[in-house]
Amino acid sequence: MSKMDCTPDLKIAERRAVVLVSGGMDSAVTLALAKERGFIPYALSIDYQQRHRAELDAARNNALGLGAVQHKCVPVDLRSLGGSALTQDDMAVPTEPSSGIPITYVPARNTIMLSIALGWAEVLGATDLFTGVNAVDFSGYPDCRPAFVAAFQALANVATKAGVEGAGLRIHAPLIAMSKADIVLEGLRLGIDFATTVSCYQADALGRACGVCDACRLRSAGFVQAGVVDPTRYF
Repeated sequence: MSKMDCTPDLKIAERRAVVLVSGGMDSAVTLALAKERGFIPYALSIDYQQRHRAELDAARNNALGLGAVQHKCVPVDLRSLGGSALTQDDMAVPTEPSSGIPITYVPARNTIMLSIALGWAEVLGATDLFTGVNAVDFSGYPDCRPAFVAAFQALANVATKAGVEGAGLRIHAPLIAMSKADIVLEGLRLGIDFATTVSCYQADALGRACGVCDACRLRSAGFVQAGVVDPTRYF
């Protein structure tokens, strides 16, 4: 159990949770874990005008297939801000590893996503939010690290009515200390069909992966290290 995931092993009866789902393997596993732990999951995706829009279809299908009570997709135009290869057509998605934070980092993306999830949680009366961020096998994004999750939880509890007058809010990041191989094995234990997930930064309209971007390399390595056949559909 990681420092950022302090949920007891005992199931919690009748507790709602908002789960961020992107369409990728990490968020699918996170949603399945939330449900296994007894939470009633409400799935939330953000249409931030990402170039790899097939992930939104995968997010909807996986959310409902994995038992979410509801799937909501909220539009937020981050393309208009620029600054990321995931939103700008004139910035190429890198196909080789890079040092430092790569140009696929989307400025403030996870902060914005969790903020919207926080608002929906208050409306639903949910006290728990789940995110699939990972700080082991990841691209180095600052908003996928334990310090970010801890800081956002602290912010949530001073910036909301639920935090100030209610029972408080908790941000769960159950995958944060897992390797991609660990996530693969956990997903298989939970019965997830990874072929229905889309992780690729430049997936085509059918959700087929390029096989060479950072997300594809990390995903493929996870299956290899887990000793599991990669079910990803490539173009």
